[in-house]
Amino acid sequence: MGKQTILIVEDEEDIQELVRYHLVREGYQVLRADTGEEGLAQAESQLPDLLILDLMLPGLNGLEVCKRLKNQAATQDIPIIILSAKGEEADIVTGLELGADDYVTKPFGPKELIARVKAVLRRMEAPGEQAHVVRLHNIVIDPDRYEVTVSGEKRDLTVTEFGILYALARHPGRVFTRSQLVDAVHGDNYVVSDRAVDVQITGLRRKMGHSGKYIETVRGVGYRMRDRS
Repeated sequence: MGKQTILIVEDEEDIQELVRYHLVREGYQVLRADTGEEGLAQAESQLPDLLILDLMLPGLNGLEVCKRLKNQAATQDIPIIILSAKGEEADIVTGLELGADDYVTKPFGPKELIARVKAVLRRMEAPGEQAHVVRLHNIVIDPDRYEVTVSGEKRDLTVTEFGILYALARHPGRVFTRSQLVDAVHGDNYVVSDRAVDVQITGLRRKMGHSGKYIETVRGVGYRMRDRS
C-alpha cells in the first residue's frame, strides 16, 4: 500500500510548513496550496486521501471550497479537517453542516492535529473483525463497505456521521451522552463541543430522510436510536 496523500490548503506560510513537516515525519505524502482556488483544483485533480483546509483564505474561502467539493461526486468522499481561528464557531458549525469531518482551532499543537488526521483516516479504512452489518428498521449499515442504505437507497454520510449512526444503531434503545458519542467515534480524550455534536446529528437526520425520526433526542442527556418502529 502506498503513502496516503494529504492536501494542505493554508495561506499562512509558517503554519503550512509546520503542518507539512509533521505530516511528512509521520510518513504521509503532502500536497500544498496557498489559495482556495488552487486547493480546489488540486483536490479535483489529485483526489487526496484527506484535506486540511483553512477557513480564512484569500479569494475562494474555505467554506466555499468545502461546499464545492462535497457537491461533486468525484470529491464528496474526501474527508476534510477544518483549521479555524478561535471565535469562528459559527463558521466551524457551517463547515460541519457542509460535510467537513472535523476541525482544529488555532493555535494548535502538531500532536493534536496529527492525532485528528490519524483518527479520520482510520475511520475511512475498513473496520476490524469485530465490525458487523447492522439492520434496524429500514436501515442497513455495512461497516466493511462503509455503506448505509435506507429502504434500499444509499445515503452518503461523512465518516463522523457514519460513526455516530453506527454507534447508536448497534445499541438501539441505549442513551448516549454527547461525550460518549465522541468517544465511540473518535476515541478517548478527544475534545469537541456539544454544539458540534448536535450539528452532526442534525445533518445525519436530514440525510436519513423520514428515517431520521429514529434518532431521538433525550432532553438533558443525549441521543438514542429508537428500538421500536
